[in-house]
Amino acid sequence: MQVSANPRLRRVIGLGPLILNGLAVIVGAGIYVAIGAVIRRAGDAAPLSFLLAGIPACLTGLCYAELASRFPEASGSVAYVRHGFGSDRIAQLTGAAMTFAVAISAASIARGAAHYLVAVLPLPTPFLVLLMIVGFTAIATRGIGANVWLASVMGTIEIGGLLVATATGFLHVAPGADIAWVPTTFMGWQGAFAGAFIAFFAFIGFETLVNLAEEVKNPRRTVPLAIIGAVGASVLLYVAVTSSVTLADRPDANPLLGLFEGRDATLFAAIASIAVSNGVLLQIVTLGRMFYGMAGNGQLPAALHRIDPATGSPLRATLLSGSIILVVALLVPFETLLAATNAVSLCIFILVDLALWRVQHQPSPTGGFAVPRLVPLAAASTALLLLAAEILK
Repeated sequence: MQVSANPRLRRVIGLGPLILNGLAVIVGAGIYVAIGAVIRRAGDAAPLSFLLAGIPACLTGLCYAELASRFPEASGSVAYVRHGFGSDRIAQLTGAAMTFAVAISAASIARGAAHYLVAVLPLPTPFLVLLMIVGFTAIATRGIGANVWLASVMGTIEIGGLLVATATGFLHVAPGADIAWVPTTFMGWQGAFAGAFIAFFAFIGFETLVNLAEEVKNPRRTVPLAIIGAVGASVLLYVAVTSSVTLADRPDANPLLGLFEGRDATLFAAIASIAVSNGVLLQIVTLGRMFYGMAGNGQLPAALHRIDPATGSPLRATLLSGSIILVVALLVPFETLLAATNAVSLCIFILVDLALWRVQHQPSPTGGFAVPRLVPLAAASTALLLLAAEILK
């Protein structure tokens, strides 16, 4: 049963802020956290790993773009699965999986941010995680306008930090260093695909844009363009920064931070902590909007569909989102978080890709975004290949 809400979410987000918002969550939630693990798995083939991971991300991004054009709803993936498979039960299971995926993604981001932040603010990691998630949950309750503005500012800082790191790496290329764009051994390819599985974490976040569909101006056009722009830009940025770090050949536990020394390292750690923590804010907002949308479709208690009149935000849904993320961040080890996020996210993406394939026989809205029928099948296949490569490694 549908639940009406009064007041409703406000449509205040345009194309530019939405693209920057998407880049902010993708970049902040990704390469700052995952690059070390990718290099440890793939070695000189790390840039290839990011390129391989970018293929299913781009294809699935196209699927989300068409689905967002067809069904601009705040519950995002949950709504797409419900429309594609015609089943509330499958949609609810997708919602549970999305809750798990977003929670562990945000938790891993918070833990990753703490690794940088401790270089600037030497406090116990659990305390820094607690402070970060509670603070960003409070900010997330203030309304989408303030959230998008803050995320855009922080996103600009995080992208700037990566550009500086890329330039620094290319200026300090180690003698004899090279990139294995085409590995010559089976072990080399195995490492590249193993790295790609972790690198896929760096692309997670584009799907969060669809959860803002009810707060975007002209969502049938704006959301698809923002997804395509954010995913495409992130692929180019990731390959560039990983190439520079690989050629600089810094064997540090944190390769990006290893590019700098002294005060420069402290400054970059501060920038990186801002960059990564930005992803925490955006994931809290995303999960809260998903709960709000599911409650509106009768899949969660109606209380979560209520809007706070003062801020225009789903206050209860946002508080629940922050609470879940905090518990996961404090209880689950970091490496486990990364692997679990990828596995669950890939499964959800495969389901969403197939949902689009099932609904494509229906006419798309006039002026809406559409992709060829082959795209959702290719997206599901490449995501499945990445998942199988990790299981069989």
